[in-house]
Amino acid sequence: MIYPKKPLAQSILSICKSKAISQIIISPGSRNAPLTIGFANDDFFKTYSIADERCAAFFAMGIAQQTEQPTALVCTSGSALLNYYPAVAEAFYSQIPLIVISADRPAEKIDIGDGQTIRQRNVFENHIIFSANLTEEASAENDAKIQEAIHLSKINKGPVHINVPFEEPLYETVSQLIVTPKFVDFEDKKSTEISLENFAEQWNHAAKKLILVGVNEPKKIDQKWLELLANDPSVVVMTETTSNLHHPKFVNNIDTIITPFSDEDFKNFQPEILLTFGGMIVSKRIKAFLRKYKPAEHWHVDNLRAYNTFGALTYHFEFEPNLFLENFLPKIQFKNSDYNQNMQSLRMFRKAKHDAYLKEIPYCDFKVFDEVLSSLPTESMLQIGNSSAIRYAQLIDIHPEIEVFCNRGTSGIDGSTSTAIGASLFGKKNNFVITGDISFFYDSNALWNQYIPENFKIIVVNNGGGGIFRILPGHNETPVFNTYFETSHSLSAKHLAKMFGFQYFSVDNEIDLSSQLSAFYASGKKSILEIFTPTTVNDKVLLQYFKALS
Repeated sequence: MIYPKKPLAQSILSICKSKAISQIIISPGSRNAPLTIGFANDDFFKTYSIADERCAAFFAMGIAQQTEQPTALVCTSGSALLNYYPAVAEAFYSQIPLIVISADRPAEKIDIGDGQTIRQRNVFENHIIFSANLTEEASAENDAKIQEAIHLSKINKGPVHINVPFEEPLYETVSQLIVTPKFVDFEDKKSTEISLENFAEQWNHAAKKLILVGVNEPKKIDQKWLELLANDPSVVVMTETTSNLHHPKFVNNIDTIITPFSDEDFKNFQPEILLTFGGMIVSKRIKAFLRKYKPAEHWHVDNLRAYNTFGALTYHFEFEPNLFLENFLPKIQFKNSDYNQNMQSLRMFRKAKHDAYLKEIPYCDFKVFDEVLSSLPTESMLQIGNSSAIRYAQLIDIHPEIEVFCNRGTSGIDGSTSTAIGASLFGKKNNFVITGDISFFYDSNALWNQYIPENFKIIVVNNGGGGIFRILPGHNETPVFNTYFETSHSLSAKHLAKMFGFQYFSVDNEIDLSSQLSAFYASGKKSILEIFTPTTVNDKVLLQYFKALS
């Protein structure tokens, strides 16, 4: 075996190994050489070399998303570390465990004009669970900080930062470890036992209970609890595409249901109790509704955090959602109510309007998303890009067997493809990402990656700009809008596909869409399907859709 000579590097390697931190993404550099040498020469670790640090960090996040275990990132000093920041922020708000290990200059070299040197200590201060600022020599204090960082990343599901100063020489090696870290025991998170009888009594008396589920990992909620909730006449369950929860009675197209509501409709739908779990909510309309027509009680279930999204939070249950349901639902009784029945009637009415409208509209983004999401192979993992893509997905039924993910922590377009590639290494048989053109081109360095599996496929809906800005209020067809908001362009993914070894498919009309999708799905190679759509039709079609639902 070859080990780095630096004792501090040896401590980090030994501790990561003891804590089963096996997935290591390395951004090439020199100052991090002691760590790179150690990780890359030990078969325990699975190492990846990703040159673009921003892509590397989102790639790591995709791995952590699927494994549910901390993934480590290793980079050199200077601005390399700052390029991790978008993914660090996303991981912080999406509760995904990342361990950022940054090489640094010794403290005396900071702010004296030395090259490739910035203030790295606590650089992620506002979006980090824990920062371990190490001193240059191996010590029990450093060992404790490293272990605390890893421990907190695991139990609190988020990013941590370990900043490691190294002085030259950096490339010296030894054949045996000379450092044995001092290991520390950490207490598990305290018990959150609580009596649920009073809450069950409130629940049983309420005739209108709304359950709203945001980002949620697949197969985390037992089906028997979903069945029970679905059949309670006083309960309406609303789910988003990212919830990965399915039942014929659940409302999985929130905006389709509530956008046409009048004030009277909203008042009639106002819940007495709102129960939420899962991560960020996409729908602006449901957030606006619940902020204006507040429930008397809002209970949020999450073992770590409770955002007061609607300004009505009354209690935070610090449980995993399935554990909460397991303890709470046996205590409840069905309440006689027409709350659920009214919603089921409305769902059928809106569904008929939806289907009729989709048949009438011209070739556009909406029609493309409907065709694509309805035709995906069922044994698939789907990563959805932000902006227009995730919003269209909220309006369209996706097969229950398809697992859906999206970076909704910060809702940025900057790493959707990179995240999807990392996730695909641990995903199901078919791995898809569907994204808009601006998001795809913005993250095009994601394709500069030698680890992409052959069953990874990208669908780019290219409408020649940032179509989301045509949907949002304020659209005005001017040169300023087209340049600075929509970002009009005439780019194509064709040459990127060739450069990075992807099979390329394209289509620009409704007649050929189905056949191209079939060929794309049947391809045994990593592939890109670029679907060109009109630029100026989409906003009108979508706005008219919500009017046609009434």
